[in-house]
Amino acid sequence: MSTTPTTRVTLRALEGTPLQHENIRTMVIATAQALAERQGLAIVQIDADESSVTATVAAERIVAIGFAAELRRITTNWYRHKFGVDTLWGEPHT
Repeated sequence: MSTTPTTRVTLRALEGTPLQHENIRTMVIATAQALAERQGLAIVQIDADESSVTATVAAERIVAIGFAAELRRITTNWYRHKFGVDTLWGEPHT
């Protein structure tokens, strides 16, 4: 009998504290939960602070990375349309 591994992934803002407002933080958490449900993933735990959200999912590492990437894409799109700002999480400096 094998057990499903758990993997913890974190989305962290590259600058600022975009999740400092409770309504934004709540929306990001709700989006993570809805995404997991649609994909058939179990979220074991989810936490957020002013600049990051961390989810522990019952899945292999590659699945958790895909989950985080899709969460980033969805929340960035929502933030862009809601507030007219290009990104919620920031862009890497090149």
